[in-house]
Amino acid sequence: MTTSSENRFAVITGASSGIGYELARQLAAQGFDLLIVAEDAGIEEAATDLRRDGRNQITAVRADLARHDGVEQAWAAVEATGRDVDVLALNAGRGIGGEFVGGTALADELNVIDVNVTSTVHLAKRALPGMVARGRGRVLITSSIASMMPGTYQAVYNASKSFVQSFAEAVRAELKDTGVTVTSLMPGPTETNFFHRAEMDDTRVGASDKDDPAQVAEQAIRALLDGREKVVAGSVKTRAQGVVDKVAPDRVKAALHGRMAEPGSAAH
Repeated sequence: MTTSSENRFAVITGASSGIGYELARQLAAQGFDLLIVAEDAGIEEAATDLRRDGRNQITAVRADLARHDGVEQAWAAVEATGRDVDVLALNAGRGIGGEFVGGTALADELNVIDVNVTSTVHLAKRALPGMVARGRGRVLITSSIASMMPGTYQAVYNASKSFVQSFAEAVRAELKDTGVTVTSLMPGPTETNFFHRAEMDDTRVGASDKDDPAQVAEQAIRALLDGREKVVAGSVKTRAQGVVDKVAPDRVKAALHGRMAEPGSAAH
């Protein structure tokens, strides 16, 4: 259904909690109408919270982006608004921790790929042609500082984020003269449901202090609206880690990651 509003329009995936919810909240505060997507029932609660000031139109879509038809359902909901997409935040993602051989389940690993990689490509393919045709738009793709290191005990997750990072930078280069920008968001460990859902509560990284998702989102939105290429977002510690990860050898990063992500390491 077409809606009438003078506000700009943003679409955010993975917006029921964590960084995605904070991205939505801060875009709403800047006057955007929103269409927010997540697979869980919390997306309706998030929409209710975001509607409280009454200044924005908020549409909630519950869809499983690990499924092709779930992505198509989400995009059909966008098209049904009749709105041009000014901001697209492809934030949906999940992880799974554990040993690749003898630890994690194949179904979990494939679900990580479907959510983190396939849905990102799928939605970008749907949304970007319209943005390019209009000559304007801002895209945020949630990558991770994990994209810069081998993910010992998170082998598939880190690899998925390496794909997303490369994808974001390549598409940005292709669109350099179109008026559409692509910004990759590279947070470090953040206080969300991510580590619990990834079954990593017993790891050093799972038990450690983490960054505030509101801070991560604030830095992300600033970079997005400025049209920047990428942002390592979060605390000073996280940003420093991003600098180190650019120069450290992969074998060193793999060993460090393993110490933080090894099952049971929180007890050591």
